[in-house]
Amino acid sequence: MYILFSISRDAFYVGHTGDNLKERIHKHNTDHEEFTGHIGEWMLMHYEIFKTKTDAMNREKQIKKWKSRRLIEKLISIEQPRY
Repeated sequence: MYILFSISRDAFYVGHTGDNLKERIHKHNTDHEEFTGHIGEWMLMHYEIFKTKTDAMNREKQIKKWKSRRLIEKLISIEQPRY
């Protein structure tokens, strides 16, 4: 499960993958028609590793249900303190 951030959109994107995370982020940063397309600047802000894709998908759904930027920022700041 991972969280990306776009400066120009000032938006977070929450996703999961069973693929290599670096390759998945590269796909997000290529020109395509989905939400993350046409930006090319998505930055990895947070990730969590799970034993199964189902567990990762469940965590993604949990975070999306928050519908709260503040909670996502709090989650990110736990592991990446801002100075």
